[in-house]
Order: sequence, then structure tokens, then C-alpha cells
Amino acid sequence: SQTGWPRWGVTQFSNKYIQQTKPLTLECTINLSVAARFQRMREEFDKIGMRRTVEGVLIILEHRLPRVLLLQLGTTFFKLPGGELNPGEDEVEGLKRLMTEILGRQNGVLQDWVIDNCIGNWWRPNFEPPQYPYIPAHTTMPKEHKKLFLVQLQEKALFAVPKNYKLVAAPLFELYDNLLSRFNFIYY
Repeated sequence: SQTGWPRWGVTQFSNKYIQQTKPLTLECTINLSVAARFQRMREEFDKIGMRRTVEGVLIILEHRLPRVLLLQLGTTFFKLPGGELNPGEDEVEGLKRLMTEILGRQNGVLQDWVIDNCIGNWWRPNFEPPQYPYIPAHTTMPKEHKKLFLVQLQEKALFAVPKNYKLVAAPLFELYDNLLSRFNFIYY
């Protein structure tokens, strides 16, 4: 593009199909308290080191606005599809595995996830909620590294959403109010 910002193809949400599947148990539903989640992270850090997580950013077009698909659990918890990588697992292959586990079809047909560029890096310096888009200067051993990847959607896609989740399309401007000027969207 002339601006130098990334160009992404964005498809209409009406072209997507959603079916319900069996409930999914993710880390956020296993560890009900924040303290328990960070205690588990601390125990794993002593065994395997820094946690590596990946999340997929799926952008669609609905009502002429770009939106990000999020999984909603309950009324106040939203997350991007993704999760923890296994030790030594490749980031792109791990994200494909996680996307298939979370949103993949249950009928044996494999979804062809097209993982595009890494669009964000977040670092957790301590066993606490704050994350930063950089490693703070005082941090010598980050506790978690989270990478966000753009996932290109096919013109038609079937999402198998777990019954305990709801797939919602959040307007991009509600997530980051100054982000839209950084990208050139190509609407299909």
C-alpha cells in the first residue's frame, strides 16, 4: 500500500456459518480465580520456563464496519481464540492446533487456517495481570510472551463454537480507538 501499513482482505460475516459443539474447558474456566491462575503459572515457570501463548485475530466485515471475532464466556469475559503452546511447539502450527481445538469442525473436515503476520507481542514481567507491548527494562526473565497473529478467513467458513461460549463480533474502534488509521482494509 502507499501508506506502508498492512493490507488485509476482510469478508462479510454473513458468509460465515456457526454451529454449537460440546462445551470447551479452557484455562480461564479451569482456574476460576486470578490467584489460582497465577499460582499455576508460577509452578509451570519453575518447570518449563516462560509461558508462550498465541492468539488469532479474525477480522470480518459486518454492517460496513471491521470487527474482531471474540469468544465470550459469561457476560464480562472476552478472549481471542488461542492459548498456550506446548514446549518446543512452532507458533504458527500451535495456533492452527489451538484454533482447530476451539473453533474447528467436529465432523472430521479440517479447517484450513491461514495464519498471516504477527501483529502484536505482549510480555508479562511478573505473575500478575499487567502485560506490556515491550519487555520492561527491569525485567530479566519475563513470565509470559503472548503473540497475536492475523488469521485470514476464507470467503465461507464454518465455526464450531463450544456451547459454553458465544462468538461475538466486536467493532474494531471499540477495542482500539486509534488503530483504524494504521491499516488498509480490502472489503470482499
